[in-house]
Amino acid sequence: MVQMPETISKTKYEVVIGLEVHAQLKTKTKIFCSCPINFGADPNTNVCPVCLGMPGVLPVLNKQVVAYAIKTGLSLNCGIAKHCKFDRKQYFYPDLPKNFQISQYDQPICKNGFLEVNNKKIGIERIHMEEDAGKLVHAGSDRLHGSDYSLVDYNRTGTPLLEIVSKPDLRSADEAREYAQALRSILRYIDVCDGNLEEGSMRCDVNVSLRPEGSQTYGTRCEVKNVNSFRSLIRAVQTEIERQTEILDSGGKVIQETRLFDESSGKTISMRSKEEAHDYRYFPEPDLVPLEIDAKSEIIEELLTQGIDPEEIINQKGLAQITDTGELEKIVKDILDNNPEQVKQLKEGKEKVRGFLVGQVMKKTSGKASPQIVNQLISKLLN
Repeated sequence: MVQMPETISKTKYEVVIGLEVHAQLKTKTKIFCSCPINFGADPNTNVCPVCLGMPGVLPVLNKQVVAYAIKTGLSLNCGIAKHCKFDRKQYFYPDLPKNFQISQYDQPICKNGFLEVNNKKIGIERIHMEEDAGKLVHAGSDRLHGSDYSLVDYNRTGTPLLEIVSKPDLRSADEAREYAQALRSILRYIDVCDGNLEEGSMRCDVNVSLRPEGSQTYGTRCEVKNVNSFRSLIRAVQTEIERQTEILDSGGKVIQETRLFDESSGKTISMRSKEEAHDYRYFPEPDLVPLEIDAKSEIIEELLTQGIDPEEIINQKGLAQITDTGELEKIVKDILDNNPEQVKQLKEGKEKVRGFLVGQVMKKTSGKASPQIVNQLISKLLN
């Protein structure tokens, strides 16, 4: 634990802390394109038109990202949304090539969980999926005069992240550190994030506020960014507690703002106040369809609690895939007969229509049909 100078306070305050942890997922490729994720690669070598935000490109969701998000949510006792969507978070920054970030806003994939730390439940408000931004490299600098210019490395752009937002249930710097360490251990154990803080695989924003002991009303919070180690987490929280205590004891008011933690000085520095905060103008991402997540991530729960054979559970719940070609052929023929216009287009070589027909079969069978067999039957019946 880092020892900080004690502040003599006229009033006793309760510390209220919430953490927003960004965990980089261990996928082989980025969230919306096939570019590899390779820490330490030469600048701007793991990029493509999609992650560079070129006009006319379309994102394609990495299925493994969704699987890792669900796995994390279950590990943190969260409810998994049956319906969720992606949103555009609009803001301009040099390392964000599209001038917006694809994230999740009002319908995240996981909500209302908790992590138990030292017999205390720390609430998890939400977990959502999003893409990372690039990295600014400040160059031409010396210690006295700072940087002359900055370069941008877009290799990190599009790297999949989970943002794990705690409820304001933490009450000290040590408790915040213990929560972050426990969270890191879980993410590493379930093998969704390597937790390497020194590589930026796990980063943390800290929200700190003070209120008089016994008060049920939250004080004005300040968000501290650039916290990239457990030592920095303790220093940032303790420094912010001292700063806010001095303001309140002198009769002043804490301003809601975003601050930056400076490693060298051990102080927090103002970045922007509430009045200067961004209006992110969230709206649903038009190029990605909403996700419909079924309740299968249930089979695992019953396996763990009852020890029943997996096939027995699948059959009991009617989750088995339909592979009987005779049964499927009747369904496929019925779909083709009811969609003559699409059949005509497919025969004319418009292969995109095939996806529509397969989708109709999947809808008819509640997603239980084997897509591979359905495609084979469509080709067979059309020939």
